[in-house]
Amino acid sequence: MPSSASPGRSALLIIDMQVGMFNGPQAPYEGPRVLATINALIAKAREAGAPVFAVRHTGPQGSALEPGSALSQLLPELAIDAVVDTVFDKARPNCFTGTGLAGWLADARVAELVIAGMKTEYCVDTTCRAAAELGFRPVLVADGHTCMDTPVLPAKAIIAHHNRTLSGPFVKLVNAAECRFTEQ
Repeated sequence: MPSSASPGRSALLIIDMQVGMFNGPQAPYEGPRVLATINALIAKAREAGAPVFAVRHTGPQGSALEPGSALSQLLPELAIDAVVDTVFDKARPNCFTGTGLAGWLADARVAELVIAGMKTEYCVDTTCRAAAELGFRPVLVADGHTCMDTPVLPAKAIIAHHNRTLSGPFVKLVNAAECRFTEQ
């Protein structure tokens, strides 16, 4: 795993920006703005030569998000290039569990993992915490993740809460405009 003392290389991880979640019955908070922000991050990563990873959450066979289903696919508006970028599936909130992500990052000499996508309180939160535990330096894009309102809290409050809670102990928090990718 990467050393926290080594500056290392950056990579971008985009979580669950897929048809069935983004275009579901409940729209994500500021969804179009977040999508545009993530596309700008993809462009920045490519310009810097940083690897881009996009993960899709899948459910069991027979579910709306079963692997390969129309709803499990990445948003067509997302600037992912499946020929250049690494696209993979997961079945758990942690993007590392049951996937090759940690190995792919290690093989690419990635130390810093820039994280964006959805849903804030589930897969974004869990992956930020896991990345730190695995020795990566997670960077959460404060204006690059989203979720939906819940019966308990509006999405805006959920996002603000997670930005505050994760910043410091688990992630470096940056706005997309301040996000920089390093190639080493």
